[in-house]
Amino acid sequence: MSDKINAILVIGPAWVGDMVMAQSLLRQLRADHPDAAIDVVAPGWTKPILERMPEVRQGLEMPFGHGQFKPLARIKLGRQMQGQYDWAIVMPYTWKAALLPWGAKIKKRTGFVGEQRWGLLNDIRKLDKTAMPMMAQRYVALGYPKDVFPTREQLPPPKLHTSAQTQADALQHAGIRKTERPVMAFCPGAEYGPAKRWPTKYFAEVGKHFVAKGWDIWILGGPKDAPLGDEIVQGIGNEHCRNLCGKTRLADAIDLLAVADIAVCNDSGLMHIAAAVETPIVAVFGSSTPNYTPPLSHNAEIVSLNLNCSPCFKKQCPFGHYDCLMKLDSQRVITRIQQRISSQ
Repeated sequence: MSDKINAILVIGPAWVGDMVMAQSLLRQLRADHPDAAIDVVAPGWTKPILERMPEVRQGLEMPFGHGQFKPLARIKLGRQMQGQYDWAIVMPYTWKAALLPWGAKIKKRTGFVGEQRWGLLNDIRKLDKTAMPMMAQRYVALGYPKDVFPTREQLPPPKLHTSAQTQADALQHAGIRKTERPVMAFCPGAEYGPAKRWPTKYFAEVGKHFVAKGWDIWILGGPKDAPLGDEIVQGIGNEHCRNLCGKTRLADAIDLLAVADIAVCNDSGLMHIAAAVETPIVAVFGSSTPNYTPPLSHNAEIVSLNLNCSPCFKKQCPFGHYDCLMKLDSQRVITRIQQRISSQ
């Protein structure tokens, strides 16, 4: 195979936060192959994120729902792409994710062993979790030769495109008029499960503290997060708090987070988006760990109790007490917010 890479096909992850972190790989590929076209296959809901990545030529929607196997359909879709790509990088560890590039007969097909994908991949890697504890390290390593393990300092941080025009459009779509008051964005959701969600009463206590000091609060999230936002608004009880959960598109959330002066987030997709638009962050970690999925930003404060029972990476607390979140009171977060604000 020639060393010249003209086109790269990336089979991307399905979660919003993972797709944001995947940009570290895409940026590294762009640096190493400046003339190559880079296309990304992923679920349709990630398209607004891919559209904000200048490294990506086009996002190709994977026409299969979550959990749908359909091996023959995946191979058939791959055959439609024959001759278009020199290199495929398969980011998910699943067997089905490797079927499309195999069907496309792409010469070089890179990925981790995962679900015993020998044959489907021909540049197969064994994952060394000790050498690469962070998810983003593992992503970027797929663009490197075998046995090259990027350090955190070598990771190109995600950087989603935003502009004054897209920000103005997002504000208009959300029905918000930006005032002279600084804005604090709350991201109380976490699609993975409740063991990642800091209690809404603590968000409300943080909000009341800063509204009294002249801040506006915007609560961002999807439709499922709307009840969480309502609880926070009720706890704050002030006109300077807006629940925008389910009322904005994902593209709008990117721009609204860019407008915000600081964001308070769980370990979630919106946390990674906030980092990628360079908004200061205070991130609360419960059942997960910043050693694995930290916000890739030098402008972030991490708040975690580091209990003996965490990280458990469970969706729900296996002990039922949620101590990693319940014992992390609002004053700790208020203190870290004030530290981050004073450092700006």
